[in-house]
Amino acid sequence: MTIARTLTLLTALSLGSPAFAASGAACHGGQSFEQFLASLKQQAAADGVSPRAIAAASPGLVYDQGIVNRDRGQRVFGQVFTEFAGRMAANYRMQQGQAMIKTHARAFARAEQDYGVPPAVIAAFWGLESDFGANMGKLPTLRSLVSLAYDCRRAKMFEAETIAALKIIDRGDLAPSEMIGSWAGELGQTQFLPTHYFNYAVDYDGDGRRDMLRSPADVIGSTANYIANGLKWRRGEPWLQEVRVSGNVPWDQADLTIRHPRAQWAQWGVAYADGRPLPNDNMPASLLLPMGRNGPAFLAYANFAAYTEWNNSLIYSTTAGYLATRIAGAAPMRRPAAPVAQLSFNELRELQQLLVRAGFNVGKVDGVMGQLSRSAVKAMQVKYGLPADSWPTAELLARLRGGPRPNFTQQN
Repeated sequence: MTIARTLTLLTALSLGSPAFAASGAACHGGQSFEQFLASLKQQAAADGVSPRAIAAASPGLVYDQGIVNRDRGQRVFGQVFTEFAGRMAANYRMQQGQAMIKTHARAFARAEQDYGVPPAVIAAFWGLESDFGANMGKLPTLRSLVSLAYDCRRAKMFEAETIAALKIIDRGDLAPSEMIGSWAGELGQTQFLPTHYFNYAVDYDGDGRRDMLRSPADVIGSTANYIANGLKWRRGEPWLQEVRVSGNVPWDQADLTIRHPRAQWAQWGVAYADGRPLPNDNMPASLLLPMGRNGPAFLAYANFAAYTEWNNSLIYSTTAGYLATRIAGAAPMRRPAAPVAQLSFNELRELQQLLVRAGFNVGKVDGVMGQLSRSAVKAMQVKYGLPADSWPTAELLARLRGGPRPNFTQQN
């Protein structure tokens, strides 16, 4: 399991469940796995994969119910951002990132020149995804991919990923036996899905292969290529900067979907974390409050979209962006003046259910505050005259329940 997957708690499910095994046949027109696999191989051949590569991969293309059970059983749980970032963006990982940039200075410099992605940005993803290659996963990739392709939940996605893995073999980058990674089929030291590996991996060490499992140069160049061209990184622009906020900020404007010039944020009392004033310019930025107005605060720029595209978990993407700033030399994050209260998992689920009842689309009711849930929270905070910082509170939950307010004083 990769380090990034500390966001995921796997709940135990019975292995070999007949219901799960039957579900694959149900969404593939009643096909058995063997019939499905034959059809998938035909698709791969039609897509240009050679018979040699298909034959080489075939011993690994077997169904594993345990992989499907893991996928079905994954339960994402919410964590307080400061706790998650404190662990994942710890000083040792910052120092490791800085050391890797020195060790592989030539490859990092080349990647920045070719793609415009700063070394710290690449190093942060490298550290979070695998601890610089120490934890890439131990499961056969082909087995994981084809099992998830036969399952109904994300069949089309993993059919494409399986064919992409066959193309990687056909191109000569990796042999089937070398394709070892996470249970979800991700490969390499920055955990690329096979489609990303095939489309964005580059041969930076000049050995004729794109080897993201063993070649640091290939990892650095490939990750930069994906960030620049897959995630549309903007050369020379910032991504995230810690700030401090004042009570003059209109909290409903703190939203990744809303941008204002830095000059406007400065007028509302936003300053750099060390108290220096923001530049009086027109560079657009969003105010990101991952734990509401009483927690850490950041200005998120256009390049922050690359982080949310890499992983749509707000906690992960903010941590990755913050770690990159630390590797680049930023000071440690300011701690909240007082503990920021967080609703329990069950309370968050109840809150989402009440928001759905009120007519909001919160996505999956799973106890995790994604962007849809945060937007719904903000709308109800506006309705009830609460500070609209998108952070779910006990007071908002009480209002939605229709009961009395909890007996505590809101921090300003």
